[in-house]
Amino acid sequence: MLPLLDGVRIIEVGAVVLGPYAGQILADLGAEVIKVEALDGDIARNAHPAGPGGGALFLNNNRNKRMLAIDLKKPEGRAALARLIRTADVFFHNMRVDAAERLGLGFDAVAEVNPRVIHCAAIGFGQRGPYRDRPAFDDIIQAASGLAGIDAASGGDPRFVPTVLADKVAALHAVYGILAALVARANGRTGPIKVEVPMFEALAAFLLNEHLAGATFAADGALGYPRILSPNRRPFRTADGWIAVLPYTERQWRSFLTEVGRGDIAEEGWFADPRERPAHIDELYAIVAESLPARSTAVWLETLAARDIPCSAVPDLPGLLDDPHLAEIGFFDVPDGYPEGIKRALPQPVLFDGIPPAPDIAPRALGADSRALLQEAGFDQSEIDVLVHSGTIAAA
Repeated sequence: MLPLLDGVRIIEVGAVVLGPYAGQILADLGAEVIKVEALDGDIARNAHPAGPGGGALFLNNNRNKRMLAIDLKKPEGRAALARLIRTADVFFHNMRVDAAERLGLGFDAVAEVNPRVIHCAAIGFGQRGPYRDRPAFDDIIQAASGLAGIDAASGGDPRFVPTVLADKVAALHAVYGILAALVARANGRTGPIKVEVPMFEALAAFLLNEHLAGATFAADGALGYPRILSPNRRPFRTADGWIAVLPYTERQWRSFLTEVGRGDIAEEGWFADPRERPAHIDELYAIVAESLPARSTAVWLETLAARDIPCSAVPDLPGLLDDPHLAEIGFFDVPDGYPEGIKRALPQPVLFDGIPPAPDIAPRALGADSRALLQEAGFDQSEIDVLVHSGTIAAA
């Protein structure tokens, strides 16, 4: 944990990946993040596989947070949360808009309780368009944004990227949206600030960054970045495995072609023209594919590194656990204080030189901080006891 956002209080009503991932980043940067859960907890708490401290998905998205468990379907639960919202700088959720409105957690209701709040809603689709009320999950957004169908441009079938990409891209947008609003507040902006982060628009913009291509300039312009869409852009077989190779500049391509005895290609008229060379990318990739099976992966890595040609081995997921670079930097080290039996954890990958870190706090039990948080909001012990005994809050 880094003490960069000391003094910033964020209430996160988030579940599974999108909200919790964004909240964890902000907590890693030193904000006080209060995770609000239903009485049965975030569904990720017990998602398979689970071990000491809960499900792996939960453990990887919820460190450095304080935990409040409350039944927001009860008026007294909503009233208790409203008292906490008055003390917050940021209120953040990833619920559907209609669900947030029903619980009194939409922008207008929250701003009425706290007129200086930053209200950030990470939702499926932007509220200005006709998709505004559609339900959204990662697969749905991968499909709607064009990501799942992009393989069709290179002759493949539609497929999902095997990671919850839409959730995590939207989470990163939410983080920078919240940070920008905090800077505006520090620079004197008054009144509530509304931040809307639609997953669909976020992933569409992410995808089209390079693929808008010719449509940037003409209504009927061709979409797609040719090198990226080439069916031959893939890991290549070596004598004993796979390797990724990306000669990118003219110098790198010339060096590779010389290495494999195809220097004649570098004498073609199109080769030196950066506007024409991409049109021949399939021809160039075919030479790569034909050449690499002659040597082992280890030999190629050494040879290509000596020529300063970008390359990498292609580990599977278990292979990452033995990666020498990740081992050297302690990437999977488990912080002190985590439950015994957890063998690996994931770090905050952004480094800030000269900022002494504070110890990370392991994801806590459901309702671990319910009593303390309500006491800080002005509840006395008898009021808190009533909320516990009525089943409005859970207190570990």
